[in-house]
Parts: sequence; C-alpha cells; structure tokens
Amino acid sequence: MDIQEFPGDSGDSVGRPVPALGGTAVSRELFERAKRSLAGGISSSSRLTSTGPDPYPLYMSSGSGARIRDADGNEYIDYLISYGSAILGHAHPSLTAGLTGVLGRGTMFGTCNVPEVELAERIREMVPCAELVRFANSGSEAVQGAIRAARGYTGRNRILKFEGHYHGWSDTLAISNRPAETETGPYGAPRSVPHSPGIPPGVVDDVVICPWNDPEALQAVLDAHRGEFAAVICEPIVANNACVMPDPGYLDRLREACTAHGAVLIFDEVCTGFRTGPGGAQTLFGVRPDLAVFSKALGGGLPIAAFAGVREVMEPLASGRVKHGGTYNASPLCATAAVITLTALADPAVVKRIDETGLRITEAIRRAARDRGIPCAVQGVGAMFQVVFTPDGAPVRQYRDTFRIQQRRYDTFRHELLRRGVHSNAYGLACWFVPAVVTADELAETCEAIEGAFAALT
Repeated sequence: MDIQEFPGDSGDSVGRPVPALGGTAVSRELFERAKRSLAGGISSSSRLTSTGPDPYPLYMSSGSGARIRDADGNEYIDYLISYGSAILGHAHPSLTAGLTGVLGRGTMFGTCNVPEVELAERIREMVPCAELVRFANSGSEAVQGAIRAARGYTGRNRILKFEGHYHGWSDTLAISNRPAETETGPYGAPRSVPHSPGIPPGVVDDVVICPWNDPEALQAVLDAHRGEFAAVICEPIVANNACVMPDPGYLDRLREACTAHGAVLIFDEVCTGFRTGPGGAQTLFGVRPDLAVFSKALGGGLPIAAFAGVREVMEPLASGRVKHGGTYNASPLCATAAVITLTALADPAVVKRIDETGLRITEAIRRAARDRGIPCAVQGVGAMFQVVFTPDGAPVRQYRDTFRIQQRRYDTFRHELLRRGVHSNAYGLACWFVPAVVTADELAETCEAIEGAFAALT
C-alpha cells in the first residue's frame, strides 16, 4: 500500500480545530446504565478509566483516521488506538473494502481457509524466527500457546519471567505484572506474586521472577534452577510498564544464556510486533528468539494473534503431539484484516511515517518539559513511547524504578491533553501508540496540546 493512499493527506482536516473537551454527561449516563448489567460496568478491567475528576470512563461512538468521537460528540486525536491495535487508523478504506467482501462470502466456517495461509506466508517473510506459525484470538491465548509449545519441546515445566513484564491476564503468566512495593521481596530473588485472586498456587510456583536489565541477576537465577526452565519470556520493550528499553547488549546476553541453559527464548511481541518495523523487536535489536508472540497491530483492529518460531521448537505442535486449538483461530474475516494490515506495514514509507510522527511528538514533550522546568523522561521508540514523571527526570530501567514515578502528575497531564482533544492511555505506565494516519495538521495540534498541558502543570 502506497503511503499516499492514507486518508487525510489531501488536507481533509486542514483548518479544522480540535475542540476542547465538552460535557460528558452521556458517558456518565451510559456507565450508570452499564453497571446494571455488566460486572463493574465494564468488559475489561483496563477500561475502568476516568476523564480526570469524573469517576466514569468515556464511551466512544465512532472513529475515522486518527480521530475518535465520544458519545457526547467530543472529538480527539487518538494515541491509544485500541492499545496499539488500530495501527492503520480507524475505518481505514482498505480494511473497510476488504472486510466488506468477506462479510458477503461468509466470516466463519470452522475449517481451513485461504487467507490464513496467505497470512502465515506473510509473517514468515517478515519475522526472522517465524519458520512455522500458529494463530489464536488474543495475545493472552497466543502466550499460552507459546508456553505450551516450549514445555512440550523441552519436557520442562518452569518459566522464567521478568518482574513487571505483562504477558496477558490468564493464569499461565499473570504473575508479578505489577506487584506492590511491599510484595516484591528481595531484589535478587523477587517473589512470584499472583496478579489476582483466583490464580492457583501451583501455577505461581512454576514461574520464577527475575529483575530486568541485570545480566548478573539473570545468570544467578538460571544457575540456581539449572535444567528446570522450559522457557524465558520477556517483553523486549516493556510496553506495559513505562516503555522500559533493554540496555544495550542485554537481549544478546539473554539469547546466549538461554542457549547455554537449553531454555526456549520467547519474545512477547504483542505490542512491538510489526509496529517497531516489519520484523518487530527482533529485527530492531538484531536478536532472534526461538518463539515470538504477536497480536495488537497484527489485525489492524480485529481480534487475531499468532505465535511463531523455529521449526525445531514448533515441530511437536506441528506433528500433533502438543495440542493447540481454537474455533475462531484465523477466521477468514480476521485473517483478511491481518493480510491487509501487514501488506501496508511492509511498506517502508508507512513505517517511516509512524516513526517520524512519534519522534516529533516525543521531541515536543521533551521541549515543553524543558521550557517549563518539569522533570520527566520520554522512553521508548517513535512508534510507541511513554512520558515518565520522576523527581529528577531520570528514565527507569527496571520495574522497581517505577515506584518513583509521580503518578498524580501524569494523571493531570493526561487529563489536560484530553481537555485539548488528545486521547492517550489513562494508565501512567502504559504506552502511547502512534497510528499511521496522523496528518500534518493533527501533528501540529498534538504538539500545541502538549505545550498547553505542560503549562497547566506549572
């Protein structure tokens, strides 16, 4: 897909101001109504957000390109984009046309289909480790599939996971995602803390926690459990906790350590996959894992996920010895959306546009913070990043560093952006995601909103 095909480049938003946040009474009424039928009024725990001082979430009614509109008619430039999923923007013409055709032919058969084969071939072309591919419906499901594949291949049960890394909500790895400071335990031997009541102790015992970005601590944990680990799993960029980057050379050390200990190295690329470039983080950092997990940007806004890896590790699953299934896996509708999306993201011009837009925004944040004398760090890459308010403006390298973050300042910053028509993640440790369709005017409006938001922080 050529970059010129994206909507908005012809100037359809020129001169159109982004309105300040108006009333949100309809969202308030909808939340009160929802609480009578939905548990907690929400369908996902992450949606229990607020509009700042108002104790209810916003309800979105429509979107086009980089913009979304709430039920009250307020319009926002969207840098949440469904937690990074709608990477081509909302209601992209290519997706709309392609999916309309599938709707007319049938969306689900519960059989093999042509789009899933085309999609697997596309992933193999783009991702270094993807010699064989399997599909699922969400990142959490795909993580479970990858863990089962690793356990089936190695015959081992234990998993090494890094403190603060997020790998979905299911029991398998919902351990020490965001433990409280009082729960973490010793630095060198962190406690395995279940993310929620309802996770059995036996599951928790199979997950060993290690600090991130510390080669010596990694080696110590591997040596203490020699021959026990089926896999070591990580977010190469810790998207769900301050967008922490790996230290230079750390992923190489991780690769070497896994090889030496016979453990499968799994990259959770649910957020980084296809967003940080066609090959994801493994191409960005030049380190090939044994298995990788993808979702979010893969489907362009539709529910689809994948886990892929080297043939040797995937072979027990390919032969049927290791079981994996799912009625909805790679349905024609979702697989078609993914083929369209990856075709667009294979274009270097599209990737460049996403990255350059994000870099312009992060520079605007750094400049506004510097001009106003407000300590903060911007972490991540152009396509995905986060603003971290620390007392000294220093970036964070590990999960325990996040305890220094000034969450109230971020909450104020986010609300001031929302009032100025910029929609970002409500949670202060999770990412901004940049869509491929931000126009020059929308970028300028975003930077202006950032300047205004920082002025409100002083």
